[in-house]
This record gives sequence, C-alpha cells and structure tokens, in this order.
Amino acid sequence: MDPKDIPLFSLFGIGVVLTMIVGMYCVLTTRNLVRALIGLEILTKGVTLLIILTGYVSGQVALAQSLAITLIVIEVAVIVVAVSIVLCIYRRTGGIDSRTLREIKG
Repeated sequence: MDPKDIPLFSLFGIGVVLTMIVGMYCVLTTRNLVRALIGLEILTKGVTLLIILTGYVSGQVALAQSLAITLIVIEVAVIVVAVSIVLCIYRRTGGIDSRTLREIKG
C-alpha cells in the first residue's frame, strides 16, 4: 500500500465500520422482521466492503473480488428464503412483529 493512500484507507475503513455498526444495531434493536432483514442487508454490505478493503491492503484484489461476488450470491439466496419465511409468518399471524412468533404452533 502506498503511504499517500493512508488517509483514504482510514476514511474508507471508518465508513465500513460505521456501516457494520448500523446494520448490527438495526438487527438487534428492532422487533419488526422486515427491518431486521434490512439491517441484515446493511450488515452484509459492510462485510462485502471489508473484504474488498482487505484485498486492496493485502494486494490480492482479484481474490477479494471473487469472495465479494460469492458473498453477494449467497446473500441473495439467504434474503429470498428469509423474505419467504416472513411472508408466511405474516399470512399466519397477520403481523410481522417478532413477539408474535411465540403464538405460532406446529
């Protein structure tokens, strides 16, 4: 890494960490399942940016890009399944509050 890139690296690193903190906060504090999924998306975007940043610092940009693309593909599959589960919960209970999950039986 070139020494003149240190301020850019620091700024980008702070942005990645803040993105991950916002995503984690959204996942942990909300009771709305859709908001939790949005928080999960934000969190995985932060992880993707962290992978790209790590690849840039280590000089292995191609490996980081391939890992990021793999993460995006897996993320899409997970979110599709999670949205379908939330939709089934909504049809069953009439709401998307996580507290209503205790009412669902077998």
